[in-house]
Amino acid sequence: MRKILFLTFLLFSVLGYSQKKVLQTKFISDNIIIDGKLDENIWKSLPVAKDFIMFAPDNGKGIPENRKTEVKVLYDNDAIYVAAVMYDDEPNKIMKEIAQRDNFGASDLFGVFVNGFNDGQQDFQFYVSASDGQADCITTDTNGEDYSWDAVWKSKATITDFGWVVEMRIPYAALRFSGEKKQTWGLNFFREIKRDKHKYSWNFIDSKIGTFTQQTGVLEGIENIKTPTRLFLLPYSSFYVNANSQQKTYGTIKGGLDIKYGINDAFTLDAILIPDFGQTKYDDQILNLGPFEQQFNENRPFFTEGTDLFSKGNLLYSRRIGGKPSNYPTAASNEEIIDNPSSVNLINALKVSGRTKDGLGIGILNAVTEKTYASIQNNDTQEIRKELVEPLANYNVLVLDQRFRKNSSISFVNTNVTRNGSFRDGNVSALVWDLNTKKNTYNLSGNFKYSYINDTEDKKGTATSLNFAETSGKYRYSLGTEILSKNFDNNDLGINFETNYYAIYGNVNYRILNPTKYFNTFNTNINMYTQFQKETGKIQGNNINFNINSNNKQNHYFGLGINANPIESHDYYEPRTENRYLIFPKRFGGWFMFSSNYNNRFAIDINPSFAVLSEPGRNSYGIDIGPRYRFNDKFSLNYNFSFFRQNNNKGYIDSINDDLNSVTPNTIIFANRNVITYSNTLSGKYSVNSKMTFNLSLRHYWSFAENKNFLSLEQNGRLTDYSNYTENKNSSFFSWNGDISYSWWFAPGSEISILYRNNAANFQREIDKDFGKKVTTLLTNDQLKHIFSISIRYFIDYNEVKNKF
Repeated sequence: MRKILFLTFLLFSVLGYSQKKVLQTKFISDNIIIDGKLDENIWKSLPVAKDFIMFAPDNGKGIPENRKTEVKVLYDNDAIYVAAVMYDDEPNKIMKEIAQRDNFGASDLFGVFVNGFNDGQQDFQFYVSASDGQADCITTDTNGEDYSWDAVWKSKATITDFGWVVEMRIPYAALRFSGEKKQTWGLNFFREIKRDKHKYSWNFIDSKIGTFTQQTGVLEGIENIKTPTRLFLLPYSSFYVNANSQQKTYGTIKGGLDIKYGINDAFTLDAILIPDFGQTKYDDQILNLGPFEQQFNENRPFFTEGTDLFSKGNLLYSRRIGGKPSNYPTAASNEEIIDNPSSVNLINALKVSGRTKDGLGIGILNAVTEKTYASIQNNDTQEIRKELVEPLANYNVLVLDQRFRKNSSISFVNTNVTRNGSFRDGNVSALVWDLNTKKNTYNLSGNFKYSYINDTEDKKGTATSLNFAETSGKYRYSLGTEILSKNFDNNDLGINFETNYYAIYGNVNYRILNPTKYFNTFNTNINMYTQFQKETGKIQGNNINFNINSNNKQNHYFGLGINANPIESHDYYEPRTENRYLIFPKRFGGWFMFSSNYNNRFAIDINPSFAVLSEPGRNSYGIDIGPRYRFNDKFSLNYNFSFFRQNNNKGYIDSINDDLNSVTPNTIIFANRNVITYSNTLSGKYSVNSKMTFNLSLRHYWSFAENKNFLSLEQNGRLTDYSNYTENKNSSFFSWNGDISYSWWFAPGSEISILYRNNAANFQREIDKDFGKKVTTLLTNDQLKHIFSISIRYFIDYNEVKNKF
């Protein structure tokens, strides 16, 4: 009888978990003070969201009674209000490290996930930590969590003798929803008990299903809301002091305005006038010996916030906007280029994005950059002339993304760069699809892209891919193919390194869905990839790798991998000459990863790797070591040391053309070289409170390539000794970046930031292996560039100003 009762209870529990929970809310006209006390009477008479269920590690397990969580929701014409009570039988053990916005640190969390269209496609997520910090992001199953998106909302967390409490006010301006009188929203609540790394949700999220956003509950009761005008202004002013040994210290003042306007409840216009990115994080430059440019992260807020629509089809690399000029200046034999700008100034930019009630997402991004000139000096007359290297240019992105059946979408994307005059223009269009079965067990995704370049001669190209995958259960797999034509080119507003190939690839993986005796999580993957040169059919790339990633009962992470290139491949890019290739040897390598539990005051990351190639003495090895220490909830330091060495690496260094009538060089010179790289970084933070933080960031980088002997590339792709080359093509690049900053969020959406920054970099052909000199040489007044800046940004809500007057 007991077995029958138990099975009956289990059956109803599973059925209950598989159903969408529903929470009712009520309209209020009284004022709610966001103080974390929940002392307003209205909170006492509301339905409660409770009975949270574990998401990880033991998926499906109910929350213990002594850790129960209860949540209530209210609304008015301006916002929704959330009250959450998190019980904890050991409140003195609640973790509450203070961290910067969007950085959780070692702290308990409570989160609210809202989907105003209830279409299972996109969640707006708002988190509050036990240390009273905030984080927010936009989440889709395709792109994951995007924490670059920031909204302005209020919250307060307080620790109590029974656990902790959160009170939140999320304005409608931070959400997207239809204009219907009766609203039905997708809703879920999240709680993480950090010391155990246990994660719970209100509506059950089944980890066997390959989707997160479609497993939300439902919020009902919002009716006839009269949303206010969504108009926000962000004026800012910055003062900079610049100093270095080459010029006199000078100061500059900048000012500008960002505007955010709600066209309606679903669409928003963002615009920046007179942009100021002076406090943007420096790029981590490296010694780049390869045939492709270094790809940098986007650090400018306007181009990172809320750009999930614009990532469709992977056509946008926003660093092109305001990047280096598209043309290089030409100088005669008696001339010298004395100033060639490394970037182009942005005049203004705007973006419009949103989604209709029928699931059509529309995104428009537009930016204009100014004319840019290089300065060229005549060495005979000392006269200086200007040469246009980048004309007035317009960058535009259009995205139409139709969602249907709550888990699928088809998108049209177009990127266009129009440069004034006879300069190069670029246009790329793409059709992108992401189709899932009703139960989210299988996925079919892919795209078709077409590029058109208008330059000295027109160039047209195509690219397409198709991928099929099983996306649920313990065992999963995927198969895919892609083809790129020789003339496909999206590099005016995107970034793409390789063309003129077709490839096939596949993946098989296994994961546990619930903890075992030894592991909280465990997954293993086998990946295979083969690429063929499109015209000749030669293998251009091949790789097979096997990896394991796991998290044990002590919440330490372990991983290891083995990878191999079992077949020689033909590298058509390293020779830097059309229709020439280098035979790349067989390769076998591996790596190991250990990351200790970050909940501990002291934690460490260790990641060694190695590779052996089928050439005598050619190999590589390296290690990353990253200790970190949390002194208390306010102060922590993280250090990382990275070392990587390549022995007998073969790389391009020069081309020689003895035949003046030939465009193709007669001799392509390679070097047999050792390449060694060191990197040291130190970062730290001291948080006075959740609104005020001091930050430290230091980075020293040194990499050098020492040539041992020179080689000539033969027509068959092999290298032979070449003793006639005598130029010094050694490379040594070392750099230093140092930032000390202070940030104070003195009001919602408003910030004062103070930054001192210094940096230096040097490239040499002569290699001095004295590591100490590579540090001290940069830390001198002759080398360092100093910048001190103060920036003030103030958030203005049009409605608050209107009400005051």
